[in-house]
Amino acid sequence: MTARALGLALLITFIWGVNFVVIKWAVAGAPPLLVAALRFAAAALPAVFFVPRPRVPARILWGYGVSAGVVQFGLLYLALGLGLSAGLGSLLMQTQAFFTALLAARLLGERVAPWQAAGMALAFGGMGLIGLESGGDLPLAGLLLTLAAALGWAVSNLLVRASGSANTFSLVVWSALIPPLPLTLLAGLTEGWGPVVQTLTHGGAALWGAVVFMGLGNTVLGFGLWALLIQRHGASRVAPLSLLVPVFGMAASALAFHEAFPAGKLLGAVLVFGGLLLHVFGRRVWRGQVAAQA
Repeated sequence: MTARALGLALLITFIWGVNFVVIKWAVAGAPPLLVAALRFAAAALPAVFFVPRPRVPARILWGYGVSAGVVQFGLLYLALGLGLSAGLGSLLMQTQAFFTALLAARLLGERVAPWQAAGMALAFGGMGLIGLESGGDLPLAGLLLTLAAALGWAVSNLLVRASGSANTFSLVVWSALIPPLPLTLLAGLTEGWGPVVQTLTHGGAALWGAVVFMGLGNTVLGFGLWALLIQRHGASRVAPLSLLVPVFGMAASALAFHEAFPAGKLLGAVLVFGGLLLHVFGRRVWRGQVAAQA
């Protein structure tokens, strides 16, 4: 990768990490599901008028819109609204890598490699330690919702794989048309229509600025440039850099909300991150050991 491409990738992961802080701030004063709906509305409009429709079957488009929009981000926004910290949210969402491998093994017959199994065990052990150390700071509902959101992300990953050579950026933009209506309806049914109307009519410039950042900056710009980098430099070089998202997310959360990371919780975070590293890069270590024994 060139220095310019690397700098652009770092900028995108920084935006994605900071986005968790923006979400946390936004859902503190508005119904979380409505904020998620507004995020996707901002991502879809007016971009769909300039981006060609992806050449995928309707089931792929709708499946991606539901899994990524309603499940992944809808549940994540709910978790952050229930008290999950932005830093831990950015870290726990990366378990999507493990869920993706497990779903691929179950549905596509792909084998879970030894280093992947070891990475999963290490990461889930770290999450258990975080849960024990957090006590009341980590609501169980928030933890479960985040893991369910990561599962939704994993499903969307498989749908992207099933889309073949379709333009990922087009898929992201056009699928963003799907989540706003169901998310808004769910927000009204769960929180009441009064808060929904109040947010839409008196949300304020700060909230709408956050929505624009989440919709345009994080989704359209971030995913668009990320897809471009992958096309030019290859997924094997670009994709592992997404591991920097929780690093930026936890740092931003610590600065914005003075989030404390005592020794036990920090050790749990290190175990989760170590498990992710093992999951992504373990193949090289494994091959090196096999070659050395041959």
